[in-house]
Amino acid sequence: MLMVQFLFISGPEIMVILFLVVMLFGANKIPEIARGLGKGMRQVKDATNDIKREINESANTRVESDVAKDINKEINEVKDNIDDLTGPIKRNR
Repeated sequence: MLMVQFLFISGPEIMVILFLVVMLFGANKIPEIARGLGKGMRQVKDATNDIKREINESANTRVESDVAKDINKEINEVKDNIDDLTGPIKRNR
């Protein structure tokens, strides 16, 4: 027989825990408690995802701005080099 291990708790231990929950809270309160736990877990998951998204967005923005600065610096250096080379041979219009 295949028993699923959940947090190192075996089948009979889970049954005892469920029995205690029913005895303490009653059968009518269990769905309400489960709903509350589900909502709490969802809020934690959403908050975690929001934090991850904000970190990724700030990292991407910083990387993009650094890349743009480097590219602009290189372009300006190339322009300066071209101006230095073509300065004496520019045509007067």
